[in-house]
Amino acid sequence: MKLYFFRHGNAEDAQAPEFDDFTRRLTDKGVERTQAAGSALVRLGLKPARIYSSPRVRARQTADLLAKALGMTVTVREEVGFGFNIQNIAALISDLGNEDEVLFVGHEPDLSIAISALIGGGEILMKKGGMARVDLFARTPLRGALVWMLGPRVFDDLANG
Repeated sequence: MKLYFFRHGNAEDAQAPEFDDFTRRLTDKGVERTQAAGSALVRLGLKPARIYSSPRVRARQTADLLAKALGMTVTVREEVGFGFNIQNIAALISDLGNEDEVLFVGHEPDLSIAISALIGGGEILMKKGGMARVDLFARTPLRGALVWMLGPRVFDDLANG
């Protein structure tokens, strides 16, 4: 099974006095970069069985843009929000086959922590608008190998190449 982890795109400033982390939206740059990433994912041939998103607005916007490019719909799940972890991944993929692909759209540091747990340790840092792929080789316990990580600038190049 291929698991893809996508950190939401650039979002509004968290330092504003009216700061509400749940409702922060993507900036214009975040939208533009996510659209480029969606085009790149099509070029890369991604065909996820499911796209799961955190319910936070910026993650949901990111997931919706990616899903539009891939011709799919998004399933919003609180488990992909703050506190996302390896147990959440196991539960969300439990009914899928070993040949399926799943895309999770969420937040830091939870994405990096979950990836690190899947691969048996190591420091991971997901950039805003970046993505990682982990191929599972065991489900009990859930274990995998980090195949690649891409930053947003790579998506820009792939979308235009």
